[in-house]
Amino acid sequence: MSERSHALPFDPAGIVLDRRRGLSQQLYQALRARVLDGRLGSGTRLPATRDLAAVLALSRNSVVRAYDQLYAEGFIESRVGDGTYVSQLGKLSTQLPTGLSRGLSTDLSTFCASDTEDLSSQPVASGSLQRLENHHLPTPRSGPSRAFRVGVPAFDLFPFEVWAKLQAGFWRNPAPEALGYGDPAGERPLRELIATYLRRSRGLSCDAGQIVITSGAQEAISLCAQLLLQPGDGVAVENPGYRAAGHAFAMAGATLRGIPVDDEGMDCARLAEYPECRLAYVTPAHQYPTGVTLSLARRLALLAWAERQDGWIIEDDYDGEYRYSGAPLAPLAALDRQGRVLYVGTFGKIAFPALRLGYLVLPRRLVQAFSQARALAVRHSEVGTQCVMAQFMAQGYFQRHIRRMRRAALARRNVLQAGWPTDVPGLGAMPEVAAGLHVKVDVDNLAREQALVARAEAMGVEVNPLSSYWLEDSAVPVDNRAGLVLGFAAVPEGQIAEALMRLRKAWR
Repeated sequence: MSERSHALPFDPAGIVLDRRRGLSQQLYQALRARVLDGRLGSGTRLPATRDLAAVLALSRNSVVRAYDQLYAEGFIESRVGDGTYVSQLGKLSTQLPTGLSRGLSTDLSTFCASDTEDLSSQPVASGSLQRLENHHLPTPRSGPSRAFRVGVPAFDLFPFEVWAKLQAGFWRNPAPEALGYGDPAGERPLRELIATYLRRSRGLSCDAGQIVITSGAQEAISLCAQLLLQPGDGVAVENPGYRAAGHAFAMAGATLRGIPVDDEGMDCARLAEYPECRLAYVTPAHQYPTGVTLSLARRLALLAWAERQDGWIIEDDYDGEYRYSGAPLAPLAALDRQGRVLYVGTFGKIAFPALRLGYLVLPRRLVQAFSQARALAVRHSEVGTQCVMAQFMAQGYFQRHIRRMRRAALARRNVLQAGWPTDVPGLGAMPEVAAGLHVKVDVDNLAREQALVARAEAMGVEVNPLSSYWLEDSAVPVDNRAGLVLGFAAVPEGQIAEALMRLRKAWR
């Protein structure tokens, strides 16, 4: 440094600025780092802007801007007639994480990297954060739908032109009352129409006052976990089953109890082994992922269990509209006479998941609590989508779309059944599929399951391993957990046939 630098109130040695980047921002970061790590202690006098600019070969404006930012954030203070000083903050630098001052000594991006690395090694005090490490959802599949993606319907059949016209009509001249804060339970017209649909199509006796609109089925399940469970409670879940629901219960501090599933659905007799359980989660119409239907005897046994335990049943009817012979089955909630069943419905399997629109049908004594909890979490659902869906239903488009989707899913199922390879060692035959949007196929052992999945993926075909749907502490031998889960509704028949050809080639 020049002799002039030694006349400054502090030594600016080490301040190296990259002339290709913003100079005032770099100077601000360098000075801030020196305050935080104690190299510029409280009360240190800073040089005049003109003097520091001369030493660092900067324009005075660059220094002024850096000082202004430091002043705005409280790092420095101006004393009238006496210059600029470091504020009484420097002593706090000893309390900051080491990574903070180390990162700030270069630039903001370096700070972010070092600080994240440092904090990740710190002990996590929150039990919820610890539970989240083992109970979170995998990243969704990206890209357009392809065979045999699970969990999505036929996007190609949705009447987007109709939806766009209804949406444009709503937003062209929305009522002023629709633009403020809405009812946390959801828009009344939509709840009325959902209740009418469930009474007519599903035999579920309910009214709008029992319905709470949610952002899809997962929020509905999470609300149930939040409001119905205490940490340490047991929750009976189907095993194998829908792991995302189990994660929501575990995040509430519950202990998951896997109940085996056979040809009649959840083995309700096994509930007696877990007296600590006060809640059961089931997919009775079309068990996820095995596809079986909960028998009437077991439905009645499950309802009796809930009454004895003073407990609750969450019925997830995620794809109950898709039944290929006869009318859709009446929900378990339709048999409930004691107010023990919370019915979860979604528009995601009829329209598309990105709509984020679902609902709960609740026992009356729970409606106010669930509405209050939603108000605290999200205040209310997005109003426009609810109003457009209400118009979509009121004008008959919804029922027509359901019929179209059911016919398409049936045709796509038939192509899958007809073209399924039958000569692959260890791979089971395609079972009959009476309902739903997916099918489970047996595989004789876990190693073969993993190999079949990997070979299919290499050919651009999505096949899900059944083993991933089991609880990790399951007593069932790993080879008995093997199988494949295939969705058949996501793509047209031609793409299904092409995917089957690729599978036969891959598995040959």
